Amino acid sequence: MIGQLDKNVLEALLETLPVEFSLVDHNDKVLAWNKHETRIFKRPKGVVGRNVQDCHPKGSLDKVEKILSEMKSGKRDKAEFWIDLKIDGESNPQKVLIEYHALRNEAGQYLGCLEVSQNITRIQKISGQKRLLD
Repeated sequence: MIGQLDKNVLEALLETLPVEFSLVDHNDKVLAWNKHETRIFKRPKGVVGRNVQDCHPKGSLDKVEKILSEMKSGKRDKAEFWIDLKIDGESNPQKVLIEYHALRNEAGQYLGCLEVSQNITRIQKISGQKRLLD
């Protein structure tokens, strides 16, 4: 990153990003997440410090473990998938994009995983152009 951010600015930035994210360390422990009150995939605050495997449904656990294992070994840096999901207050299922990104230091050492989720239903409907302030 170029430049430095004050802690308050960094926290505001992370809460303002138009995606929700979770961070997992190199030992698969949940470190943090943003948008606690408005998350698509809600979780109790007590999850911080616990194994990420405890946060996923049993049906997808083997896939999550494979992704993390491949990231740790250097075989994979990213995994993405999308699902149709009923989200609070929506009558129709929404398209949710979920991405996993390996976090690595400058030497390529695995530091953990960033999970990013976003409701892309509105984005999929965009067509044409809309210029700034139109």
